[in-house]
Amino acid sequence: MTEKTLTGTFAGIDVGGTFTDLVYYDSKARGVKLAKVPTTLDNQSKGVLAALDAASVDAAALDLIVHGTTTTTNAVLERQLCKTGLVTTLGFRDVLELGRRTRPHAYGMTGQFRPIIPRDLRLEVPGRMLADGSEYAPLDEDALRAALAGLVDKGCEALVIHFLHSYANPAHELRAREIAREIWPNGNITMGHALISESREFERGVTAAVNASVQPLLRRYVERLADKLSERGYDRDLLVMNGNGGMVSARIVAEEAAKTVMSGPASGVMAAAYTGRRAGIPDLLTYDMGGTSTDVAMIRGADPAVSHEIEIEYAMPIHVPMVDVRTVGAGGGSIARVDAAGLLQVGPDSAGSTPGPICYGKGGTEPTISDANMLLGRLNPERLNTGAGGVSLDTIREAFATKLGGPLGLGAPEAAAAVLKIANAKMADAVRMVSISLGEDPRDFALFAFGGAGPLHACAIARELGVPRVLVPARPGITNALGCIVADLRHDYVATVNKPLDACDMDEVHALFARQVADGRAAIGRERVEIAEEKITHSVEMRFIGQTHLLRVPLPDAAPTRADLQALFEEAYFRRFQVKLPEIRPALVNVNSSVIGRRPEIDLAALIDGSGRKPTLAEAQTGTRQVFFEDWTETPVYWRDHLPLDADLAGPAIVEQMDCTLVLEPGDTATQDADGNLVVTVGERA
Repeated sequence: MTEKTLTGTFAGIDVGGTFTDLVYYDSKARGVKLAKVPTTLDNQSKGVLAALDAASVDAAALDLIVHGTTTTTNAVLERQLCKTGLVTTLGFRDVLELGRRTRPHAYGMTGQFRPIIPRDLRLEVPGRMLADGSEYAPLDEDALRAALAGLVDKGCEALVIHFLHSYANPAHELRAREIAREIWPNGNITMGHALISESREFERGVTAAVNASVQPLLRRYVERLADKLSERGYDRDLLVMNGNGGMVSARIVAEEAAKTVMSGPASGVMAAAYTGRRAGIPDLLTYDMGGTSTDVAMIRGADPAVSHEIEIEYAMPIHVPMVDVRTVGAGGGSIARVDAAGLLQVGPDSAGSTPGPICYGKGGTEPTISDANMLLGRLNPERLNTGAGGVSLDTIREAFATKLGGPLGLGAPEAAAAVLKIANAKMADAVRMVSISLGEDPRDFALFAFGGAGPLHACAIARELGVPRVLVPARPGITNALGCIVADLRHDYVATVNKPLDACDMDEVHALFARQVADGRAAIGRERVEIAEEKITHSVEMRFIGQTHLLRVPLPDAAPTRADLQALFEEAYFRRFQVKLPEIRPALVNVNSSVIGRRPEIDLAALIDGSGRKPTLAEAQTGTRQVFFEDWTETPVYWRDHLPLDADLAGPAIVEQMDCTLVLEPGDTATQDADGNLVVTVGERA
C-alpha cells in the first residue's frame, strides 16, 4: 500500500531550556527551513516568533503550526504555580501531604516535601462515596458553597474538586462543579475523576492539583501566542504537543494542562520513533542531550513506551499518560566543580544560555561540558567567539587549570577529559534506567543520538553500555521540532476496575474498552487535522493481590477472556521479575486504550541539502585538528552536508554541521542512508 504523504506548509517549533528550534517544511517544493534561537524564559512566545523571523517564515502562509512548550514543565519544577484551592471529602484534606510511605533518598532519612496546595487552601466538605460507588453520606452543598467562597476570598485562581472514590461514582464531583460554576470567577476548575479515573486518591489528587495550578499559566500563554500569530495573519489551528507524544488544539489544551508536562522531550522521542521506523531500526534507546539536561527513553518496534505512572520529582506523581522519559542534569551547559570533599562533580547546575558556557563569549566564567569539548578539540575552536568582549581557548584552558585541575592535581586537558568521563557515566546511568532497570538489554537496541550535544557523546556512551549501533538523524539539533511536525493525534484513556480478576465481569471490561475507543474517535474527529489512518491499542494494569505496584500488560485486542488476562499477566510478570507466583490471585486494576490518528508521511531526505553534496569523502573533508581521546590525535574533520550518500567513515573523525557535531571515536565506523541518517557501528577501542 502506498504511504499517504503530508501536503502543505508546516512549522514545528519546540521550546527547550536553552534554545527554541524551528523546522519549516513545504511538501510541494520539498523545501525545508531551520532556525535555532535563544529561548526567552520570561515569555516563551517571544522565542517562538523570533524563530519564525530567523527562518523567514510567513505565518500567514502556513497550513499548520505545531508547538512543543516547556511552560508547564518549568512551572512545576520551579514551583512557579498559580494559587490553587482544593475542596475534598471530610477527613481527607491531608492526603496530598501524607502521600506514600517512601523517602526522597532510598538510603537516607533526610529530605523534604512541600505539597503543591498548602494546607490552609485545602478545605473539607461533608459527603462521601464508598468504593463500590454507593453513597454513604450526601454532599453538604451549603458547606461546599462556604468553602468555595472562602477560597475565592483568599485569592485562589484555580480550583481542584477531589472527592474520595470519585472514580467509582463521580456524582458528588459533578454536582460540586455545577455549584462551583455559580461561584468561581473563571473556568479554571479541575475534577479529579475527569482527568484520571483511577482508584489511588493520592496520585489522583496530585495529578489534579498539578493540572489546576498550571492551567491559568498555560491558558494565558497559548492565548497570547495565538493572538500574536493571528496578528501575523495565521488563521488556522495551533496545535500543542502533549506529554504522550500526541497533539491537541490550543483551543482546548488548557483543560487538561497536566498532559503538556514533558511535551518537549516527548516530541523528540516521537521524531526518533518515526526516523527509526523509516531507517529500518525500530528498537531504539533515545538520547537527547541539550544545553540544560539529558532525556532518555526506550522505543520498541517504533512504538515509544508510554507510562501512566511518571513521577516528575519526589512525591509528585502525574498519572496522565506520558512518554516514559527519564531526565538527568547533564547538558552542554552543566557546570563542573570540585566539591568540599575534593571530588569532581558535573551538574545539575547549568550555565543555561545566559551567560552560558565560557565558550559562548557572553560572560560565563564557570567550566562546563561544552567548554571541555571545546578544549579537547571536539568542538571547532575556530567558531569560538574571540572578538571584542569574547574569549579565547586560553581563557577556557585557564579556567580548567585553576578551578578544576589545581584542586585535582591534573592539567587542564586531563581535567576536561575527567569532566567528560563523569558526564558520560551519568548519562549512561540514565540510559540504564530505561533499559536494564526494566529488564531490557541495551545490546538489543541502537542508540538514537540527538539534541545539540548528543552526537558529541553518543559513541562513548554506546561503548560504555555495549550498544552496537548509534543512529544520528539528519538534523540532531532540531529533532524535537521535527517531532512536532511528524507527531500523531493521540488520546489515552484509563478506567479503574480494581477487583480480583476472578470477580470481574468481563462484559463490563469489554464495555469500558468500547467506550474508550468511542471517546477517542470522537476526540480525533473534532481536530481539524488530516490523518492517514487510525490505530487503536489496548492494555491493562494488574498486580497480584497484596502488592502495591502495577504491571502494564499489552493486549492483542479489546475482547480478552479472563484466562487471556491471567496468562498474559503471568507471562509479563515472569519476563520482568523472573519469578512465578501461581499461589497468589491477580487483580485487574485499570483498563487502558490509546486511540491514535496517524498523520501522513514526511520525506526526511528533504532535511539534507543535496546541492552541496560532494562526490568523494576526501572532498567533504574540511581539514584536520588535534582531538583528545586517550591522547592527542590528528583527526580528520568533515562537513556533513558535503558527505556523499555512500559515505563510509572510519574513526577517529569529526563530522560538523549547522546544529551539532558528531565525534567518531577510534574503532568506530559510519555509513549514511537515503534519509541522510548516519549509522555508526561502535567498534572496540584499540
